[in-house]
Amino acid sequence: MMSFKTLCNIGNVVSKCETPALLVYLDKLEANLKKMEKIMKKYPGVHYRPHAKAHKCPMLGQLQLKHGASGLCCQTLTEAEAMVEGGIEDIFISNEVVGQSKLLRVASLAKSAKISLCVDSEGNIEDLNSAAAKFGVNLDLVVEVNVGQDRAGVEPGEDVVKLAKKVQALPNVNFKGIQCYNGWNQHIRTVTEKKAAVDMVVEKSKRALQILKDNAIDCKYITGGGTGSYVFMDVDYSKNLDESGQPVSDFVQSLFVLGTVQSVMPGNRAVLDAGLKAVSLDSGVPKIYGSGDLTYFNGGDEHGIIRPSGNLMVGDQVWLIPGHCDPTVNMYNWIVGVRDQLVECLWPITGRDCVLIEHSEVERTEYFDVYGNSSPGCTYTLLVTQII
Repeated sequence: MMSFKTLCNIGNVVSKCETPALLVYLDKLEANLKKMEKIMKKYPGVHYRPHAKAHKCPMLGQLQLKHGASGLCCQTLTEAEAMVEGGIEDIFISNEVVGQSKLLRVASLAKSAKISLCVDSEGNIEDLNSAAAKFGVNLDLVVEVNVGQDRAGVEPGEDVVKLAKKVQALPNVNFKGIQCYNGWNQHIRTVTEKKAAVDMVVEKSKRALQILKDNAIDCKYITGGGTGSYVFMDVDYSKNLDESGQPVSDFVQSLFVLGTVQSVMPGNRAVLDAGLKAVSLDSGVPKIYGSGDLTYFNGGDEHGIIRPSGNLMVGDQVWLIPGHCDPTVNMYNWIVGVRDQLVECLWPITGRDCVLIEHSEVERTEYFDVYGNSSPGCTYTLLVTQII
């Protein structure tokens, strides 16, 4: 029987956690939440909607709402369902959703929450309208405009008008506005280069707004900034520079992966139990917290290699700063909240983009040997696996 086991208990000291474990320093997390709330008060005409794909955790999403967020973004239907089940009542799926089963799931969510999502094709708009009609709901649709990411979205021209008019012509969908997102800009290092890239996004966004206006289509909603990773931060974001050329410091590192040293070759290397299945390497290797002299190397699925070994000994715990927080979080079932080296809370990561497997036990009076031959009269327990 499969179950998701917690790695520690509330009240434990951190050193009692089984590793690898995903930890968040609660005081640092709270500082980031408060900092974002303070920053956004300078822009009363702008609402911020953090992206849940960074944490996939409804409990953390609720904290973001308490600190001024207008709702949450989700990139996948799984994330959206988890947030609604966790009590979040305003969700924007900043992505296209296709396929009959998924569209019906989206429409069913609109029974419990305000749901909006992106579109960039007429067929998808028609399908969303049909799904919404079956559930007697209305969906808010946001036309996605390609402003440089070259991923989804139509070019900022007549196609934007065409899609907006298509939405307006159907009874169970509403034209909400446009999405103008270029996520690559978040990883441009210098302020000067980033400003030039953002200016291009602004120019294309204005072009899309103008053509809508020229066609008497009111568009009061435009979205596109990246606002998810501020709660955690990671190695990649720490490489961005501020106006003085120093690493950005508005938000602090709160997310860590805890690993344990399981082997040491003195002077050469130490081996952790945290490998590819514990930290994402898509944006580079993690950093070792508190030690600038040691470097993490990929050691495979279950191993991370630290060179040199420094003063590490077998059994020591090492705190890693993930290279990319989003996919690292997606590897875990729980966020372990830590304050003053004690476990204060355990938050389930229910929006993970993985297939959940449900096992049930069925008694059979039949036995199959290794060749598949049946031997009647022998009782065994069959684990029936259902993909849900």
